[in-house]
Amino acid sequence: MDRPVTFQPNRIREKMKSGKLIAGSVISTMHPGMMHAAAFAGLDFIRIDAEHQWVRDERMEFVIQTAVNHGVCPIVRVDRDDHYMPRKILELGAGGIIFPQMRTVEDVVRSVRTTKFPPRGIRGYSSICWSGGWGAKSGADWVKWCDTEPLVGIMIESAETESCLEEMIAVDGVDFVLFGQADYSMSLGFGRPNTNHPDVQGALKKTIAAARKHGRSVMMGFGTSNEDILKYSEMGVTMLELDHDIGITRAVWSDRVDFIESLQR
Repeated sequence: MDRPVTFQPNRIREKMKSGKLIAGSVISTMHPGMMHAAAFAGLDFIRIDAEHQWVRDERMEFVIQTAVNHGVCPIVRVDRDDHYMPRKILELGAGGIIFPQMRTVEDVVRSVRTTKFPPRGIRGYSSICWSGGWGAKSGADWVKWCDTEPLVGIMIESAETESCLEEMIAVDGVDFVLFGQADYSMSLGFGRPNTNHPDVQGALKKTIAAARKHGRSVMMGFGTSNEDILKYSEMGVTMLELDHDIGITRAVWSDRVDFIESLQR
């Protein structure tokens, strides 16, 4: 007997349409327990970093599927020009993909096409995977779901994008923009991250304006202070990335160690 198959909507996409703020963080430890913690904390998404972390093993599968099972949207940042990874990440069940180091419209078009089935893209078809229910979800309905529900994000993190920023964001299939303050400031020749420099903040404002014009959301990572949350949400950042798991843990431990040492002075 054929069992009924349901295609769940992407909760983050629904929140985007409502205009509500979306709270998330980053996982570097690649431990499923951290995804449980994200769910219990009420986070909407977790960005899984596969650009600066080496996670080409079963850990990726475990954390993505733990997130999905607990109602947290897993969004994976892949390496630039690694065009076989988006298909594999989506087949594992990711709710979104982020492409870093986008510098031209052609970069964006090529990357988006790896996430879509023909005729919109070049993704190879097989529903014999976790996101396809090992074949239970297949055919036209599954193709439509795959082409419309997982989110596609691009990173704006280089001054080279200034001349084509709006065209990049307007590419069909782009859902949101992650503004990389650190790399953007590095691209300006500062020799170190300088995220509060007027030129970097000006580029962020231009990115937000272009995203609004074309109906895209803006994501940005920063610390966990309420002041930062208020500042960037008022600027128009709606996907608020609250530091990363190791950074948060290190900061809390450091604060407690400082307090203990102060008692001994």
